[in-house]
Amino acid sequence: MKEEFLHYLWKYSLYDPFSLTDGDGNPIIVISPGEYNRDSGPDFFNARILIAGTEWAGNVEIHTRASHFNLHRHNLDHSFDNVILHVVAEKDTEVCNAKNQELLTSVIKYDPALYSRYIDLVNNPCSIACSEDIESAGRFFLRSWLQSLLVERMQMKSEAVMKIFRATGNDWDETFYRMLSRYFGFRVNTEPFEMLATALPFRIIRKHADNLLQIEALLFGSAGMLDEGLFKNALSDRYYLDLIREYKVLSAKYSLRPIHGWLWKFCRLRPVNFPTVRLSQLAALLSTAGGLFSRTLAAADAAQLKELFMVSASSYWDDHYVFGKSSRRTKKHTGVQASDILLINAVIPVIFVYGTSHDDLNLCDRALDFLDLIDPEKNSVIREWESAGVVPESAFHTQALLQLTENYCRKRRCLDCRIGSGIISSGKLLKNNSQLSLEP
Repeated sequence: MKEEFLHYLWKYSLYDPFSLTDGDGNPIIVISPGEYNRDSGPDFFNARILIAGTEWAGNVEIHTRASHFNLHRHNLDHSFDNVILHVVAEKDTEVCNAKNQELLTSVIKYDPALYSRYIDLVNNPCSIACSEDIESAGRFFLRSWLQSLLVERMQMKSEAVMKIFRATGNDWDETFYRMLSRYFGFRVNTEPFEMLATALPFRIIRKHADNLLQIEALLFGSAGMLDEGLFKNALSDRYYLDLIREYKVLSAKYSLRPIHGWLWKFCRLRPVNFPTVRLSQLAALLSTAGGLFSRTLAAADAAQLKELFMVSASSYWDDHYVFGKSSRRTKKHTGVQASDILLINAVIPVIFVYGTSHDDLNLCDRALDFLDLIDPEKNSVIREWESAGVVPESAFHTQALLQLTENYCRKRRCLDCRIGSGIISSGKLLKNNSQLSLEP
């Protein structure tokens, strides 16, 4: 028996109401179960119960065994002195609070089928435990849950954005630049791109926004890619030598120290995703006239936003993937899929956080609307949901499904999921079924 299951029963009154009695056999009538608490202290605050005509208000603590109250040292903690009811699955002892006052302890009883359904879900070996039952949730119910999950995901991403914002001295342009750089690594080169953005501040790039060659020199040089030992075939390459010349001047001017060139990964990547190509595309993006972040905030619709991030590497890369080695000629665009990844993971979260920090709800709503107009992502997680009958219509849905998978399904938090908790409580009448989950 898990304590969280008893929390679930208590919150939604999914227990036998006649099972709760005091020491004299008087029924305990629950007027309000209280507010669920996930932090330290009692499990439910501000509960209200009625015993023999007297109404009691206070906190409720729940354990699988009564003796766990002492095991968890609550009997020494004065924050539990206002507990009016100790709910347990097994009453193996009497307990007292820190004032040495005996707690009213009552055994909770419930339909065994509830626990059986719960165990079936959490022990299901499938990655999506409810895959066989999820279609019964209903389209409207599922969409409502996905909307909540998306907001939850955006809030989680907001924490990462705000951490960077504080580290940059509350500079939004610098924050946006670092977030954008991180996702130009497209997972494989995320770390070196992050290191590069830290080693090369945006304020320096901004001073040379009208000179693409200088921005490329700053990026390639600070990335350690102009180290003569890294691309030996490029030592007579004019473009490569021009970059070296520019970087020597700029690095001396700004006291720049490059990261190690060996950090960059080329193996097992399609040539179009080589970091050399991506760095040139990033340079093209950063040379945007009028300021990239301000233009991003001003974008009126998804099409206009997408257009900002559809850029091409400089002409040298039309017939190169690495320095000094020619290849078949092809224009190196970021591509729809790559630009969508940038929008979903970097651009839209920053817009959302910026709107939140400035109390601009319209901007926050616009950020979520942008997601709804981007094609759904394609990956192994989304394919599993599609196999289960949940077919996403946009990135709005795929981001929510990723949140559901990473933070609920994989952790088997079925009681915290509206779908899982709905399956467990199937056929039972709830006092509050507007938001079926343990989340407060």
